[in-house]
Amino acid sequence: MLNTATTIKKCDTIAIGGFDGMHVGHKELFKRLGCNGCIVVIDSGFSDLTPGKDRELFVHHPIVFFKLNDIRDLDAKSFIDLLQKKFKHLKTIVVGYDFHFGKDRKYDINDLKHLFYKNVIVVDEVKVAGESVHSNIIRKKLATADIKSVTAFLGRNYEIKGKVIQGQGIGKEQLVPTINLDIKEYCMPKEGVYVTLTRINNEEHFHPSVSFIGHRASTDGSFAVETHILDCDIEHSDKATISFVDFLRENRKFDSLNELKKQIQKDIQMAKKELKFLEL
Repeated sequence: MLNTATTIKKCDTIAIGGFDGMHVGHKELFKRLGCNGCIVVIDSGFSDLTPGKDRELFVHHPIVFFKLNDIRDLDAKSFIDLLQKKFKHLKTIVVGYDFHFGKDRKYDINDLKHLFYKNVIVVDEVKVAGESVHSNIIRKKLATADIKSVTAFLGRNYEIKGKVIQGQGIGKEQLVPTINLDIKEYCMPKEGVYVTLTRINNEEHFHPSVSFIGHRASTDGSFAVETHILDCDIEHSDKATISFVDFLRENRKFDSLNELKKQIQKDIQMAKKELKFLEL
């Protein structure tokens, strides 16, 4: 475990931003941190790609969180003074090309360079396939189930996680057994069926799976997040993480549970093929 308090005392370089998503653009900033670097997250409370401390899962540098409400009314000088008070050995600040700060976000990198008399590194725009990488673009791609692009923008699979809850009770008996999740904090992909990987509780590995997100159009119409594990039967689980590999199909209504079951079996076979597992 990192001793954050000790690291802050030694920190001489910080990267500042909201960093929701911890995507490939953010990682370009982190590359400039060095051994004594820290990440400063300005937390708005509305992050939904990597909510809260989930950001810590994707970096090796320690993260210091500043609540936006606590600093939003600071002018530019007061903000820089706050950083220098927090980080006594601060020599370098790393920001993105579109960084804004202070009250009403009216200050930019020119103000930062003027007020912070040491070193300011500005990281240029990062593009993937000619498209600028931003958290709001990733959200839009999730809304259209463009999972491959989301993966490219993040540099990893998109993940959501939550507590296991009781489902309808008909899956195991009439369809296929599923783990049902209560997930509220994360940006949800478009309704439909996905090729996924699922981690149970605190296991280190992920299981191949097929996951459904959306309203159960063929049964009770309620919204659900469900995942079916392909390689084993899960006896007990308290929480699970779903990692998205690809989009399989749209959510739609079936005339009978038998028709739905047939489609689920097709989904499973397609997922196995994509995940390159032997058919069981």
